[in-house]
Amino acid sequence: MTANIHQEKDLSGIAHDPSLSGENKADAYLSTAYDVEVGVNAVEGDEAADKNYTIIPEGVNPALVRDEKMIALAGAIGTGLFLGSGKSISRAGPVGTLIGYGAVGTLVMSVMGCLAELSALAPISGAFVSQADLFFDPALGFAIGWCTFYGSVVSVPAEWSAVAVVMTYWTDLSPAIWIAICIFVTFMTNLFLIRIYGEVELICAVLKIALILGLILFGLIYDLGGIPGSDRIGFRYWKDGGAFGQGYYYPGTAGGKFAGFWLTLINAVYAFSGVESLAIAAAETRNPRRNVPKAAKHVFIRVFVFYMVTLFVVGLIVPYNDPNLLKSTGTAASSPFVIAAQRAGVKVLPSIINAVIITSAWSSGNHGMLVGSRSLYALALDGKAPKIFTRVSRFGIPYLAVIAQGSFQALAFMSVSSGASTVFSWLTNINSSSTLCIWMVIGFLSLRVREGMRAQNIQSHELPWSAPLQPFLSYYTVGASFLVLTTGGFYSFLPGNWDVSDFFSSYFSVIFMIVFYFGYKLWKRTKIIPLKEVPVGQLIAIADANPEDPPTPTKGFWKWFGRFWWD
Repeated sequence: MTANIHQEKDLSGIAHDPSLSGENKADAYLSTAYDVEVGVNAVEGDEAADKNYTIIPEGVNPALVRDEKMIALAGAIGTGLFLGSGKSISRAGPVGTLIGYGAVGTLVMSVMGCLAELSALAPISGAFVSQADLFFDPALGFAIGWCTFYGSVVSVPAEWSAVAVVMTYWTDLSPAIWIAICIFVTFMTNLFLIRIYGEVELICAVLKIALILGLILFGLIYDLGGIPGSDRIGFRYWKDGGAFGQGYYYPGTAGGKFAGFWLTLINAVYAFSGVESLAIAAAETRNPRRNVPKAAKHVFIRVFVFYMVTLFVVGLIVPYNDPNLLKSTGTAASSPFVIAAQRAGVKVLPSIINAVIITSAWSSGNHGMLVGSRSLYALALDGKAPKIFTRVSRFGIPYLAVIAQGSFQALAFMSVSSGASTVFSWLTNINSSSTLCIWMVIGFLSLRVREGMRAQNIQSHELPWSAPLQPFLSYYTVGASFLVLTTGGFYSFLPGNWDVSDFFSSYFSVIFMIVFYFGYKLWKRTKIIPLKEVPVGQLIAIADANPEDPPTPTKGFWKWFGRFWWD
């Protein structure tokens, strides 16, 4: 994952046709300029070495090519898998959980396809935030930009609440102590130790991947009876109604089991949240038309395979009606991974699992802190946030944006009065709903590009990269995201189950997006871009003028294996 520091250069002198002045210049910037001669203006020297597109055709708006400085981040697998999956298994059972995560996985696949197509066409800084400005309405870019920022804002205290949950395994000290330590260390890291950020993230990423692989191996050994003193489990816990758990609200009934399954979708969205930040790297990626779609496939397959295999194994060795599992995220002892280790009688393993979960939570929180502060910095550079947040220290750190982002970490202290597990649920719901809003906008922008292409008589094969199954992929992204977003808080409306905090955490993002979109639209008097002026043609012209380097062929076994895993 990456966090972007948007820094747009003045490229007004690159396309310097004297005829493009006044009204003629404005007209030439429309997408009807696709038919102009390609390849007459170039960026040379060191600047060209740092840009994806060094040739800008005459008549093409140079602002469509933007320069960006980036910070590369290690991929993060957060607490959604380690802690949030427990309630899913108890409510929906192992099979219901697999189906729920698999269903959301198909949605993620669609999101990544739409995202790859958009990023290959317009590899610009800000990714889908800037693409909303280009393809639909600057007001949508404003709303989704702030939605992305606040999604990072709530994800950080969610991780600190998870740390407070995990620490209960070893001590009964107040959660405020551990939350305060996390906040202090994260502030220090982001303000003064950012130079070692990459090394720290790499170590945390290695630990998380090693833990997942180790848990899968341990689970298979335990399930097959390889632990001394334990019998072979096989599919024992999937029998006698255990495959679909106890359900929710109406335990043991078909309606209750379906309600339990539906609740897994929100947990799954939280577990997959953040994959869309892959697109932020597109503006700096070499050969984006080839590498961004490849990276999208790479991220989806690996994360999806890790999640599904891990959940499958845990579902084999932990029964849905385990007393600790029923109160999952109440204490660290209710984590399904810890329960499995305890049931197997391996005394040291629960402590190892919890220790790595803490590093995972801290890594994800630190990542959210960095992404959020840089998102706020980028919004300020674009004039969509107060300019004060553009101030940087002598080390290049946007310290005021870091302080503003970091101040919201105090939300984690709600764990002291309301309980860490309750606050964790609130914050994960808010994060999931903001993620669904982002996914829905990505699908909508993909549809918008397709509609613009139809209006301008541009064919799919002319795109730098065209996702398969389009436009159905875009329709599915919008429809499925909308369905889960609007029904995810259904439990608040069940008889006797109304709770203001649950309703707020489930639907705040919808209210947020509506208020910010129409508020900015009324304030700035923005207009929706007509379909014939959506700059698809200009972006295709830029891509055609800058052919990419041919891929280096891979031979032998790795060529065959790569077709599935990364090519």
